[in-house]
Amino acid sequence: MRAYVVEHPEGAFTQVDLPRPAPSAGEVLVRVLTSGVNPLDTKIRAGKAAHAKQPLPAVLGLDMAGVVEEVGPGVTAFRPGDEVYGMVGGVGGLQGTLAEIVVANAALIALKPKSLSMREAAALPLITITAWEGLVDRAKVHGDQKVLVHAGAGGVGHIAVQLAKAFGAEVFATVSADKQHVVEEFGATTIDYRTLSTEQYVAIHTQGEGFDVVYDTVGGATIDASFVAVKRYTGHVVSCLGWSTHSLASLSFRGATYSGVFTLMPLLTGLGQAHHGVILREAAALADGGKLRPLASSGRCSTNGASPWQISMPHMRWWSPGLSAKWSSISSLHRSQILRDL
Repeated sequence: MRAYVVEHPEGAFTQVDLPRPAPSAGEVLVRVLTSGVNPLDTKIRAGKAAHAKQPLPAVLGLDMAGVVEEVGPGVTAFRPGDEVYGMVGGVGGLQGTLAEIVVANAALIALKPKSLSMREAAALPLITITAWEGLVDRAKVHGDQKVLVHAGAGGVGHIAVQLAKAFGAEVFATVSADKQHVVEEFGATTIDYRTLSTEQYVAIHTQGEGFDVVYDTVGGATIDASFVAVKRYTGHVVSCLGWSTHSLASLSFRGATYSGVFTLMPLLTGLGQAHHGVILREAAALADGGKLRPLASSGRCSTNGASPWQISMPHMRWWSPGLSAKWSSISSLHRSQILRDL
């Protein structure tokens, strides 16, 4: 099978022929029709994601959408011909999805949303699982709550906005002025963090009480702002980028709660993988119900005239002038996270 390998940090993508894998018990073999590429993939390629435990050389790519070709012993949930999607590799030494074929634990995948294209489906797994684990699993989001999503037009952010809306919450999102339309289209109230202080927007939108749930998708100083923005006693701050050092004083003085999200843990440890499949099944139902859709741009790759497969990127665009293909960002959200010299 054809695949693309990165030999060293910032290295070029080299086409190679790898042996066709065979599914073991509990696994499925999927023909990849679309590979999803996230900012994390670009960090792994740059050698700046030690937490992903993906030593180079490696085939990269976490997300995919494709068609099941074979199932291993014991697999009953899927059969050849099923259209599926999932976050199945590219970390922890697992083969990634920038290949024609990938073998994955059947528990990690779900049937693709019928209403979405392969390109759209491949953009969903990582960002949707991350948003779901924070809002649903940790914060138990529900109706009659006020939810604040930091960077609501970003990859995880725009999914978190839609999930919170789907669960009946009133949703607010920090966003720059030029991206307000993205959040507004999903039914959220925008907050221009460049013109309002945390104290100001808390006063305006919660009468000074604070938000029931605050989801930080930015990290750094935004975590500190989240501690100030959350509701006293019952408030819950969630972050998927809580990797820095912070004082808990402001959070503690509000009697509020903090939870971290580490989406890669099931792939790295083997624990809890079935829950990823459950989340993706629920997400597919929401998508087919018109309550969830990704923002993604795409391009197409072909090599030596062979049948192309697609690349799907939240907020990013991909283009392929023959063999000198490159990824280039069209969004200021990820300008520093571009794949070069593919």
